[in-house]
Amino acid sequence: MHELGIVFHVAKQVESVALENNVEHISEVVLSVGEVSTAIPSYLIDCWQWNAKKYPLLEGSKLTCETIKAVTFCEDCKQEYETVTYGKTCPHCGGGNTYLVTGNEVILKEVVAD
Repeated sequence: MHELGIVFHVAKQVESVALENNVEHISEVVLSVGEVSTAIPSYLIDCWQWNAKKYPLLEGSKLTCETIKAVTFCEDCKQEYETVTYGKTCPHCGGGNTYLVTGNEVILKEVVAD
């Protein structure tokens, strides 16, 4: 379960930035999670709820996960398409010379302080 590692890393980042800015409490953290990142939002939220209790600054805070659509680009026809629907084969030309543009990242998008 790599979600726990992600949560540990995000919590440390948030705590560090909050302390640098004299923030006393965080009420919400927003992550943007790629559709094909293999990070499962519900697991991230469960891990966050457990881990936030260990940080006074984060206790009672909420983790919100937003989805980043997975998009693939085809080198053959220069078109983009939805990765989850079509995989590695381009629906426009049938080519397989493709690469993922977005959708495998996990990004700390927003931190809300009280």
